[in-house]
Amino acid sequence: MRVTSNFWVGGYLRRAMAEGCFSSVVKRGAEEAGAIFIILNYCNGEFSLFGPAPQSMFDENAQGDRLFTTLVEKQPEQAVLDRLESEKKFDSDLWIIENEDRAGRSFLQLAKD
Repeated sequence: MRVTSNFWVGGYLRRAMAEGCFSSVVKRGAEEAGAIFIILNYCNGEFSLFGPAPQSMFDENAQGDRLFTTLVEKQPEQAVLDRLESEKKFDSDLWIIENEDRAGRSFLQLAKD
C-alpha cells in the first residue's frame, strides 16, 4: 500500500534533519497523491533535481513505495528552476522539497536504469 504524499514528505524531512541536513517544503502539493520533487543543494552553487521514476522502471519485486530518478545533476540553480517550471505546467499539484547537504546525500531510493 502506498502512503500519501503528505505522510511521505513528513518522513523524508524528519530523516534528512536527523542526519544533520536542512530540509524544507518549498511548495506543498496535493496531500493524497501529488508528485514529489527533491532539490539537492550542495551549498557550493551546484544543484540536482530528483523526480518520480517512470512506471516502466518499477518491477514486481521493488522494495519501498516510491522510486526516484535524477532529472538534473550538479547544475546551476537556474537549470533546476527551469525544469521545475516545465513540470508545473504538466502537474500544478506537485510537491517541491529542498535539501541542503554538502555531502550530496539525497536519502532517496533511486531507480536503476
